[in-house]
This record gives sequence, structure tokens and C-alpha cells, in this order.
Amino acid sequence: MITLVINEKKYKVDLKGHETLLEVLRNHLGFTGTKTACEESECGTCTVQVNGKAVLSCIVLACDLEGEDITTIEGLADGGRLHPVQQAFLDDGAVQCGFCIPGMVMSAKALLEKNPEPTQEQIEYALDGNLCRCAGYLKIFDAVRSAGKKMKKTSMVNS
Repeated sequence: MITLVINEKKYKVDLKGHETLLEVLRNHLGFTGTKTACEESECGTCTVQVNGKAVLSCIVLACDLEGEDITTIEGLADGGRLHPVQQAFLDDGAVQCGFCIPGMVMSAKALLEKNPEPTQEQIEYALDGNLCRCAGYLKIFDAVRSAGKKMKKTSMVNS
């Protein structure tokens, strides 16, 4: 039995010891926004944040994350208000089928929290492990830049 902190809430989970964070999120706790695809750390659809860092949940053992701060796509919105990265993906038309988008959003958020004004090269590097088959990366890159501007503006207002 371990305690995981997910989206600022504690969950007690009885593990066999070998379950990945992805399995625990989806199968034990019902966080289905984190998607399952390759399960080999190749596609990025399972990206979450652990202590603010983008992590592929399909290759991390849940038992190693007790007490760590885990954030899923479900933890980004504040009530009915989307996180600036989520809103930018919608506003900039970066969403098609939506399957890869939670992982893209989580990777982009991790980048923008460290650097709200990334270069094109930095955006490409941060999203390098996230594959998309239908939206096209140009709109995704635009959304990341837009979100960075919104996040920077919000942090200035809150300072």
C-alpha cells in the first residue's frame, strides 16, 4: 500500500509492485486523460508531470513515486477554467482527434513553467517525444508560443 499525491490529492493504492504509473492512473484511479498507446516510451501520449517535470508514465513504476507531486491533464483546469496551455491549444486549432493532446499539453506546460518565451528549437526539443498523426505540428508550436505569452502575462499580474 502506498500513497500517491495526484493533482494535489492523496490516493492510497494497493500495488503488486510492478505497475507503471500509467496503469495505476488509468486502471486503479480512473484518470483516463492520460492516454495509453505504445507503452514503450516512444509516443508521449502518457506524459504527466512529476515534480514539475514531464515524465512518460508508461515507463515509471508507481511504487517509486510515493510522496512525489504528480499532475495529470485532469489537474490543470481550475474549476471550469482551462489552464492557459489547454486554452491555447483550442484557440490556435492545435487539436484534431485529441488523442495525443494531453501528453503534448503536459510537455508544453513543463517547458513553459521554466521558460515562458522558448525559441522554436526549445519548443521542438521539449515536444520531441510527443507524436501526433493528425493535427500538424505547426499549430501545436503556435499554441505553445501563445500559451507562453499568456502564462508570462499572468505571472506578471500575480507578481
